[in-house]
Amino acid sequence: MNKNKNIATNKFRFFVFGLLSFFVLLSHAQVTVRTDTTKIRIGEQIRLEYIVNTQEEVQFPKLILDSLQKMEVIKSFDVDTIKNRLIKKYTLTSFDSGRYELPQQLINIKGKKFKTKAIIFDVSTVAVDTTKQKLFPIKAIQNQTLTIKDYARNYWYLLLLLPIIGVVIWWFFIRKKETEEERVAKIPPFEMAVQQLESLDKKLLWQNNKTKEYYSELTDILRTYIEKELKIPALESTTNELINVLKKFKNDSKLEISNKIIIKLKDLLKEADLVKFAKSKPYAEEIQMHRNYADIILEGLKIEEEIIEEKQEEILFKNDSENQKNVEEDVK
Repeated sequence: MNKNKNIATNKFRFFVFGLLSFFVLLSHAQVTVRTDTTKIRIGEQIRLEYIVNTQEEVQFPKLILDSLQKMEVIKSFDVDTIKNRLIKKYTLTSFDSGRYELPQQLINIKGKKFKTKAIIFDVSTVAVDTTKQKLFPIKAIQNQTLTIKDYARNYWYLLLLLPIIGVVIWWFFIRKKETEEERVAKIPPFEMAVQQLESLDKKLLWQNNKTKEYYSELTDILRTYIEKELKIPALESTTNELINVLKKFKNDSKLEISNKIIIKLKDLLKEADLVKFAKSKPYAEEIQMHRNYADIILEGLKIEEEIIEEKQEEILFKNDSENQKNVEEDVK
């Protein structure tokens, strides 16, 4: 009785062991690893393949190399499909001699992980026969010509500075670069005249017997000021023409221009004409008096820009009306 019981127990054990072995062999049979060699010399290549006997839901993970990281992947190929099988290929090499183990890889098939076999590679050095192979001295460092890519890679930060440099150049050398005429045009007529008179004083012209040049510049400053401030012709007008135009402008525009200012201007211009054309030589006190006249004239003719424009429009309108009236009378 006991003998029959032991036989039955042993059969059951063999059955269970055989069933487990079948499943283990079945699991490993789905994934195989193949290599063309396991022994190479430094720098030679190894062809490695992982083969899966199905095409359904297979995921090849990133190849895990040896723990010392002496093996290198030269190329990883795309997965091939051959006769209902998937094949993942790699090309490996190593540049250090020694024995290295490529560990087991985990391949996911239908949600289950299957382990591959570990592989051991032997990498040997290349023997050099110094009796047959001549040894040459180490060559000096050679200078290599830099290319545009080298400059772009090594000096990329300079490219970031180019827009900033461009803005700085534009701001300081283009935008702010103005001609003398543009700069002068932006200065109000009164301020410009004051600056010019101060500059004239520093020249010391009449003190150095250059009275004609002094009066010429002095009257040019006043005429330019009048033309810009009152918008009436002054630079090309004679003294009498300028005084008459100024009086007419005063009456037409009804601006509060003092008659004393017009008299002082006429006196200064007349004296300047005598100096320039009659070679008159005024005394120092007279010259200083005319210089003071210039300051008084500037202040007396200083009028707000808006008021000048309004009066100019009134004068133009008045002149147009008078011209129209004259035309109508002629027609009658």
